[in-house]
Amino acid sequence: MRIVLVAIALGAIGFLHWQQTRPVDPGPGAVAPKPPRQVPAEGGAPIAVGAFTLKPLARFEAEARVLSREDYRFGTEAELSPTDLALGWGRMSDGSVLAALDIEQGSRWYHYSWSTPQPPIPLPEIIRSSANMHFIPADDGVAAALADVREGQVVRISGLLVEATRPDGWRWRSSLSRDDSGGGACEVVWLQQLEVR
Repeated sequence: MRIVLVAIALGAIGFLHWQQTRPVDPGPGAVAPKPPRQVPAEGGAPIAVGAFTLKPLARFEAEARVLSREDYRFGTEAELSPTDLALGWGRMSDGSVLAALDIEQGSRWYHYSWSTPQPPIPLPEIIRSSANMHFIPADDGVAAALADVREGQVVRISGLLVEATRPDGWRWRSSLSRDDSGGGACEVVWLQQLEVR
């Protein structure tokens, strides 16, 4: 009898976890049509986070669809940023486009591929309309909100693009462009607000 009760309890826990983490469908069409907004962070004071210093580079806001998420626990970057979100806007927030792409994250990278002769939208548009973002939560409330984000949700984020440094010379600098790809193209975001739409 105990084995049956334990099995039922484990099954219920597994179902609840699946309910809380499974992707959501935000509906048809481009659900986050506008590109991110960015302005220079003039005169922004450095931000101390443990042994790290964050230099503000730009103020940053976006509304985007979560294409994928990846959590990290090990390495210097994980001390600052526990979660990366791959985000899409414009046609990269449209489920019919995303259905034709395979999207993966790992090792702080975001990868996309397609099995058809051509991608569903031009490659420069994929690059310009999506990004992998490394998030540094500004406080415990933002960290809790980030921990609950699921693939498929539409999120509104605001904060600062930053360059993170440490006295030993370690450095992690945000991209300031949406047109780049490859090494150094990710945004490093001091995340001050996050809302799920």
